[in-house]
Amino acid sequence: MHSVIVVGGGISGLAAAWELRGRADVTVLESAHRVGGKLRTGTLAGVTVDEGAESLMALRPEAVELAAAVGLGDALCDPARSPTTIWTRGALRPLPAGHVMGVPTDPAALEASGLLSPEGVARAAREAELPAPPLADDCSVASYLAGRFGQETVDRLVEPLLGGIYAGRADRLSLRAAMPRIAAVAEQGGALLPALLRMRAAGAPRPAPVAVQGVRGGTGRFPQAVAAASGARILTSTTARSLQRLPGGGWRVQAMTGDGPLTMAADGVVLALPAHAAAELLRPHSPMAEEELAGIAHASTAVITMAFARDRAHALPTGNGFLVPPVDGHLLKAASFLSNKWSWLAEAAPETFVLRASVGRAGEQGPLDLTDRQLVRAAIGELHLAAGPLGEPVATRVTRWDRGLPQYGVGHRERVGRIREAVSKLPGLAVCGAAYEGVGVAACVATGRAAARGLLAPAA
Repeated sequence: MHSVIVVGGGISGLAAAWELRGRADVTVLESAHRVGGKLRTGTLAGVTVDEGAESLMALRPEAVELAAAVGLGDALCDPARSPTTIWTRGALRPLPAGHVMGVPTDPAALEASGLLSPEGVARAAREAELPAPPLADDCSVASYLAGRFGQETVDRLVEPLLGGIYAGRADRLSLRAAMPRIAAVAEQGGALLPALLRMRAAGAPRPAPVAVQGVRGGTGRFPQAVAAASGARILTSTTARSLQRLPGGGWRVQAMTGDGPLTMAADGVVLALPAHAAAELLRPHSPMAEEELAGIAHASTAVITMAFARDRAHALPTGNGFLVPPVDGHLLKAASFLSNKWSWLAEAAPETFVLRASVGRAGEQGPLDLTDRQLVRAAIGELHLAAGPLGEPVATRVTRWDRGLPQYGVGHRERVGRIREAVSKLPGLAVCGAAYEGVGVAACVATGRAAARGLLAPAA
């Protein structure tokens, strides 16, 4: 394959371009004025801040390994050691030790956390006594875990974690897609609690020293570095409008730029786009892929970043932040105390304290209908309740991510299988991105590199 067009300059598309370096002439088309997608930095009160994802998962190697490969190894850094806390029942409470995505494995630690009522703790502790036939079909996270541990465990432990990752709801998210480790145990049958305890005792999977890592100067540096290292031709402010199959093989891409139409041809194309955008381009070529991609729902979110002058703040919060269960009825779904969490940020701006709060879950449009000013005022009010009086920020910014997170509904893995089967019938075409096997940066890097390798593989 001599030439490839990558449609989409987020981290998935850039990872595909990097994988293709030296083996194909690569052009990346990005509709925005810059590459990076939801990895983006900005400046607030003279401080560099992330407006999208602020870290890379270290429990999977793909993102941190690529960051090192493109020259950011020395910039990778660990967050401050601090327990994950949940703002619920009127206080910030730590998640119990040994939990697996909110699923408790130590009833004593669960009771000590204060997250659940005594009745909720007792209900969770009875999980090992319940009959547990093997799980035959996919189901929602809530329907399975509420039946095992009780609704309170889902509401106050599992739900806030899922909200932080997917901006999703436990009663809609697929157990197999969103919690594959739990699903794998459920499919074997038997109680979940003793199985998870056996996994912990055996040391499988072995925990990484940290769950996530950051990039000094912001994770927005990551896509820029990948783009530069890929050697690809990067065309920003360029939106692909249609795909056409060429009679002799290969593809023609028609795009629109600020200077007018652009037509390009290549041996292969990688669609590194949100599901709904990929569906539009695939409609003439694969009605099956178009229908399945269009059926993936998305959640919109907003990030509210605030800077406080340390010498004027009434009080500064401790810890790295908190998650919020929707059952408590608050606007916020999470807050991250960036100046506590990342040492590089505190060193760069010692007189400023930066935090960010996030709002927006699947099916929850109300908060996003608020103006930027209303979101800021509401966030400050809730932060005061959760962490103490901060005073007024010296600068704020609201970043909105419309349809930013795909939702992995029940049957998602089967849906993805059908999409990939349909796309496999289109020679020289591949898809990648957050819509398929994971919404995190590491998963996106993995899909991008896999898409590139698929194009390079010899035809069967």
